[in-house]
Amino acid sequence: MQKEHFILGTLATLMAVFSSTAAMGQSESASDFDWLKDVTERIQLHGYAQGGFDYTHQGGEDKANFNLKRVLFWTNAQITDRWSFLFMHDFSSVVQEYYTDFRITNNKALTVRLGQFKNGVSLENPLSPTSMEAIDVYSEAVTFLTGCGSDPLMGVQYGRDLGLALFGETNNGKLRYEAQVMNGQGINKKDGNKEKDFIARLEYRPVKSLNLIATGQIGRGHAIKESLYNPDIKEGDNYKRNRWTVGFDYKSANLNMHGEYLEGKDGCATSRGAYVTGNIPVAKGLDIIGSYDFFNFNTSLGMDQHKAIAGFQYWFYKKCRFQVQYVYKSAYTQGGQFIHGANHAILAQVQVRLDYVGKKSKQ
Repeated sequence: MQKEHFILGTLATLMAVFSSTAAMGQSESASDFDWLKDVTERIQLHGYAQGGFDYTHQGGEDKANFNLKRVLFWTNAQITDRWSFLFMHDFSSVVQEYYTDFRITNNKALTVRLGQFKNGVSLENPLSPTSMEAIDVYSEAVTFLTGCGSDPLMGVQYGRDLGLALFGETNNGKLRYEAQVMNGQGINKKDGNKEKDFIARLEYRPVKSLNLIATGQIGRGHAIKESLYNPDIKEGDNYKRNRWTVGFDYKSANLNMHGEYLEGKDGCATSRGAYVTGNIPVAKGLDIIGSYDFFNFNTSLGMDQHKAIAGFQYWFYKKCRFQVQYVYKSAYTQGGQFIHGANHAILAQVQVRLDYVGKKSKQ
């Protein structure tokens, strides 16, 4: 199934580009039109890999593993100045994204997107792991509430879903909005119930260095597995699933920092948390990284966890870096139980990313 998705996505991208190229070639003589040049100018090719070494001490047990976490490749075909198509595959897991964008207005005020893509819940979820400071990428609240893997009711959906989105920006980019209608079941699968999830996202940039973000979701989930965080919901149940978040992102030459408050409602259970993460450049290519993260998986059951990260990253070539971090957690799960106890980890990771952008493609 994964191989079929990859082949179909690649063929769709190539067909989209060639159809546009053929149409343009018909309006020009063969001697004047270079179709190969036109194709290469309309294509973006991107890829990155992240892998490294993890050492953890949890519940009196030590573990050490080399890992290859992500190997992603994606291509974006700029069919016309308004219409594009994207396909993304993770060779370490599954097909991640495939969607088409069509810009309705002459400016960036309104674009429609159809396909499989990241949901807009939270500040962090739409962001690429290549731009995140933490090796384990997102905060505990974002990972749990957006379907990135830690909520058993939803499973590992990589923060993505199938659906339709309308988005755009106004006021010279100061105001950006997005409205999504999603299945709510995750990637590469049909919806488990007849209800759809509605997601709204609003961003306001009062000054160049500061972005303020608010997001919300109203919907109903379909449980694919039972969860120790929410024992009242059984496998196959349909349940209320709502979220809301507020956050900020600040970037300057001397400090980069972002933070957020998040809250979710799954059935009768409430979960909430907050985090702040930042990095400080201390030398050319070298950043110091720090993060504090609090999340309560179920406020009625007292499943609270504190998390702290300290480390550094060194950018040795453009978007390529080496990271080392120490991670502390005040709770963990083991043997189907939530345990309040110290969890220590030392993580190291190398990231390599390459990009090719044709002249006629849009960033």
